[in-house]
Amino acid sequence: ASSFPKSRRFCIITKNIDLAVVMPVYNEEASIEAVVTEWVQELNRLGISFALLAVNDGSKDGTGVVLQRLAERYPGSVTPVEKRNAGHGQACRTGYSLAVERGADWTLQIDSDGQCDPRFFSSFWSCRDLADAIFGVRKTRDDGLSRVLISAGCRIATSLLCGIDLKDANVPYRLIRTSALKEALPRIPDDFDMQNVALTLKLKRDPSLRWSYVPIHFRNRQGGTNSINFKRIVCMGWKLLVTLPKIGR
Repeated sequence: ASSFPKSRRFCIITKNIDLAVVMPVYNEEASIEAVVTEWVQELNRLGISFALLAVNDGSKDGTGVVLQRLAERYPGSVTPVEKRNAGHGQACRTGYSLAVERGADWTLQIDSDGQCDPRFFSSFWSCRDLADAIFGVRKTRDDGLSRVLISAGCRIATSLLCGIDLKDANVPYRLIRTSALKEALPRIPDDFDMQNVALTLKLKRDPSLRWSYVPIHFRNRQGGTNSINFKRIVCMGWKLLVTLPKIGR
């Protein structure tokens, strides 16, 4: 039986799958249909058995309606997961936990704004026999200098705090062996905002894991607006400085 709080309503169709896709979603009514469709098409083209877990983090627009429509269009492949709004990190955490519960061999995290181009995924998938954690590295990107600086700052901060280079620590394009994800999650506080950064650190601290990096191009948002403003970035950065060294132990 599931141990998730009652506020999280979801329906999981059980079948054996190779890949669980974790997609945090917030107010993406304008683009979510196109984003989900292009990923479903690419994963089907590669012949992968998958479940796309679209974690709707309390969207205030029509995102939930669109996700339900996509679930009907792709039964068993697209699963909407409804939860109260708690931010991107908590949506990731919900998706990670559900991916472990599904028991897929692999877990892929991508964002819902269309910046993660599915054309690169075949390069990730082809590395899976040689690696346990396969992370994208954003070599080029269309989303502006401010976002480049945020990612660079995150890399510098995590390197100084933890004494280890996490490369693109908060990249949302990552493929992880689910058994490794299952081992790492209990070591990350549930209430930590930047779950994806903490997960990167925990995986890096495991000497048994094999790593591979795939250079990617990061597209601009395909629609909607970015919910991360300067004030939130400052608050998240401060919490990162205070909490991440403790997580790294």
